[in-house]
Amino acid sequence: METSLYTRAQRAMAELKGAVYELVASSPEGLTNAEIGRKLGIYQGHVGHEGHVSRTLLGLLAAEQVLVQDEKSKRWSARKTGAAEPAD
Repeated sequence: METSLYTRAQRAMAELKGAVYELVASSPEGLTNAEIGRKLGIYQGHVGHEGHVSRTLLGLLAAEQVLVQDEKSKRWSARKTGAAEPAD
């Protein structure tokens, strides 16, 4: 049963990340965490901490290097593919 629950949880995370990615990728001007969370109905959290669900998903997608956030506007967009990465 544990494996089944693990599999269900992983499948659910993949579905949520996929929905966030598709929404952001289809928005050329980018979206904020609040816009993403509200459009997908996942802008929940306890009082004073709304947006943690969507923000966690955005963080995971950023770590996977598929989404990036503009530091000034705080808008998220799909990472451009094929662009040369700066050397360290």
